[in-house]
Amino acid sequence: MLYKFKSKAAADLIMLQPNGQRVLAIIGKETGVPGGDKGILLPQDMPTAVSALEAAIVEEEAQQKAAKEAALNQGKTPPRVEGISLRQRALPMIDMLRRCEKAGESIVWGV
Repeated sequence: MLYKFKSKAAADLIMLQPNGQRVLAIIGKETGVPGGDKGILLPQDMPTAVSALEAAIVEEEAQQKAAKEAALNQGKTPPRVEGISLRQRALPMIDMLRRCEKAGESIVWGV
């Protein structure tokens, strides 16, 4: 399944299900409930969503840095970060949120 985020103020943003669910969970939107594959984010909720995503990015990067430092302190090879980081996944959404907030437009998905 894909998540397609749409708004009149920005281009559509498409995410694979696991990535979309992760982003939605970070901003406090339910995805594992009936009807959780559809939703709307209002402009007044967007600053909070941006802050939540930015905080999650900082937390993920701090955890990766701590794991690397711990491995180096123990004389082990630092763990390799696999895949795409939350920063890379979330930046298009953060950009969309900022554009839509500025334009006063909602973001919808699953409709």
